[in-house]
Amino acid sequence: MTAIQEQETDTPREADGPPGHWRRMRIWASAHAVDDFYQGLVPAAVPYFVLQRDFSYVQASGLALAATLGSALPQVPIGLLADRFRLRWMSPLGVSLAGIGAGLSGLTPSYPLVFTLLLMAGVGIAMFHPPAGRDARRAAGGSATAMSYFAAGGSVGFFVAPALVTPALDTLGMGATALFIPPAVLMGFVLLRHHNRTSATTAKAVRRPGRDRPGRFAALTAVEIVRSTISTGLNTFIALYWIRHLDASSGLGGLALTLELGGGVAGTLLGGRLADRIGMVRTVQIGNAAMLPALWLMLICDDKYAALPLALLVGLISNIPFAVLIKLGQDYLPSRPGTAAGVTLGLAMSAGGLFMPLLGLIATHYGPRGALAVLATVPVLAMLLSAFLREPVEGGGVEQGAVEEDAVEQGAVEQGTVEQGTVEQDAVEQGTVEQGTVQAGETVQAEEATRAAP
Repeated sequence: MTAIQEQETDTPREADGPPGHWRRMRIWASAHAVDDFYQGLVPAAVPYFVLQRDFSYVQASGLALAATLGSALPQVPIGLLADRFRLRWMSPLGVSLAGIGAGLSGLTPSYPLVFTLLLMAGVGIAMFHPPAGRDARRAAGGSATAMSYFAAGGSVGFFVAPALVTPALDTLGMGATALFIPPAVLMGFVLLRHHNRTSATTAKAVRRPGRDRPGRFAALTAVEIVRSTISTGLNTFIALYWIRHLDASSGLGGLALTLELGGGVAGTLLGGRLADRIGMVRTVQIGNAAMLPALWLMLICDDKYAALPLALLVGLISNIPFAVLIKLGQDYLPSRPGTAAGVTLGLAMSAGGLFMPLLGLIATHYGPRGALAVLATVPVLAMLLSAFLREPVEGGGVEQGAVEEDAVEQGAVEQGTVEQGTVEQDAVEQGTVEQGTVQAGETVQAEEATRAAP
């Protein structure tokens, strides 16, 4: 295993249109879809753990916490390793482990064992995101639209999970989770072959990375944590809200979750295209501001059928900043793209699960609607935090202000050099004049002395 000493260029290698984006990103988008399918499996299965295993709301929230802890805590050290070493085996192993842990969770009636298996699935997810995010950034070539395909792959996994898991668990019971183990193992094999095939042909060029902006990255991480709290809360409680508050069937509750996650796919792709047109920071701010009315509109509607399109709208709007924040984070830390991906795709996105036990307590006393009402006030904090973000210049990592500051400093040095050269030249010229004056005076004195001689 050798340390990575060079930074690969982010120059796109293919056409800049959507077909070129997809050709570059299809493997990573597909792998991300399979990996995040198992994150989507957890909220889709939570109502069935409550209904079929008689787990309490607090225990159900604890299952979301288990997957969160496993995927959140290892992200930063894995990202640091991914920036230093290639670790081509890590993302294939991670996606396989995620599927095995989530798939086996429905086969045991023991709550501690279910918790442990979902924790293991979370660790697999943590192993996938940093190295995959690093390699996807290289493939994206600096395009927010191309990066949105990779991010949308994860949203597709979330979207497909309840659509497949809900009818399977309705028909076959909790043991049906084992049916979803083979796709993870297969994708792990495909991803490993892709790594081996491209490792010998990947062209590399040395480039100077941009300047890291840890302060801006910290503000972005705070925005991600707030958004993660909203997203994880919605994924955990939206189906239960339909079932317990709107008196819907479990199938209709699963449909509401599917629509919310499906809207997230469209929102992720929309966010990438908006960012390429109006800027990344403005796109994030618009998405955060629009979440507030969208959430309250869904809660105001008490009709279980009329509220379904609003669930789709909530998913679309809440995911507009998703892909943009991933790319923006890597632009703030251009010398550490794996670490940035580990935080934005893993740690910050999973950190919202840490608040799920608190929301579970609120749901125990006030029902799922009470938990969602609390979440509907959280976008205000995301709006305030996103005001601290700034647009990076092209090339990553250096903001406009820093460029201007460097230019001013460079200009001052050049001006000082010119002024110093001018002073020296003036001094030389002045010395020459003075020397000439002295020599002329000496010549005049010599001529006068000659005339005075007899």
